[in-house]
Amino acid sequence: MTGPDTAKSEAGHSLRRLNKRSQFLRAARGNRAGRRAFALQAIASDELTPGVGFTVTKKVGNAPERNRIKRRLREVVKASARDFQSQHDYVLVGRREALSEPFGQMVTDLSALLIKVHADKARPNKAGGLRNSR
Repeated sequence: MTGPDTAKSEAGHSLRRLNKRSQFLRAARGNRAGRRAFALQAIASDELTPGVGFTVTKKVGNAPERNRIKRRLREVVKASARDFQSQHDYVLVGRREALSEPFGQMVTDLSALLIKVHADKARPNKAGGLRNSR
């Protein structure tokens, strides 16, 4: 099942690319966690392979800078492909600090954020409901 929206990392783990706006909006309703260089949004999905999308707002910089951030984030995801859980969609929201953050630190941060977003599933919020239930 390798096509334009499925990529294989060096470790052999396949990841599906999120392309449609609706997929990004759906992930935004899920659990969130952030670090200095990027934020991570995650939500359960019906697809068997994990889906990954990347976004960087225009506030971050001009087009070459935003593209460079997305390239770095794609490589971080490739390096951490084994940590993504099946039947989930993930969106990485790049920040300007991703340009200067050491690559190894970004990989470590992504692994920690993946653990955090999956641990937050049943954590209640202050209002008494489930976290991020919109």
